[in-house]
Amino acid sequence: MRVILPDSSELELPEGATGLDAAAAIGPKLAEEAVLVRSNGRVQDLRLPLEDGQQIQILTTRDKDDPDALAVLRHSAAHLLAEAVRRLYPGVKIAIGPPIENGFYYDFEFPEPISDDALPRIEEEIRRELEEGREWRREESSREEARQRFLADDEDYKVELVDTAEGDISLYTQGDFTDLCRGPHLQDSGPIKAIKLTGLAGAYWRGDEQNKQLTRIYGTAFYDEADLKAYLERLEEARRRDHRRL
Repeated sequence: MRVILPDSSELELPEGATGLDAAAAIGPKLAEEAVLVRSNGRVQDLRLPLEDGQQIQILTTRDKDDPDALAVLRHSAAHLLAEAVRRLYPGVKIAIGPPIENGFYYDFEFPEPISDDALPRIEEEIRRELEEGREWRREESSREEARQRFLADDEDYKVELVDTAEGDISLYTQGDFTDLCRGPHLQDSGPIKAIKLTGLAGAYWRGDEQNKQLTRIYGTAFYDEADLKAYLERLEEARRRDHRRL
């Protein structure tokens, strides 16, 4: 099997090789820093097999300003948020947690309402996870196996997502937390050098006001602490300008 690199050169690989295998074939440093495969404008998890003749670009931690590289970092940060909330609030139910422009969010059904005062405690738990280190493991699952798994965990929203999902079912695990997710994710939490929870909001499940209102926790993450600082400074300046207009 061969894949085509950005400089149009070809890389020979064994059948079934993944993006991470391709990175390792080029060099150990690239494999260590790799975060994502981009192919014809689409992103692909490093763990997924490549196709013969596929054009690939391997994004790394050096691509810290690339929107796709930032998205995979923030998607992984959202999973750390979910793990932290589950640890701190027994009985919480988790819904969805995607990356968005400038950050990420995760929706939860808490046993009791929380306020912005809870964010520093949750953020501290995420930092503890980062200090411990996390690796993401991907696995394919049958629909029924995934359904039974989330039923056993009393995760109603995940069961509904399994029931309505199109295509194959995949799960990602880090630490003791497993989530229904298509990915992609980082190899491990090492590249997450800066993270900040930025606020709370209410959000109806699946955007339908007839459904239960959940608590949405917003955050952002970067490959570099300086980038987070600059982002927060821009937010503060925007708030000051808004205040002057008022």
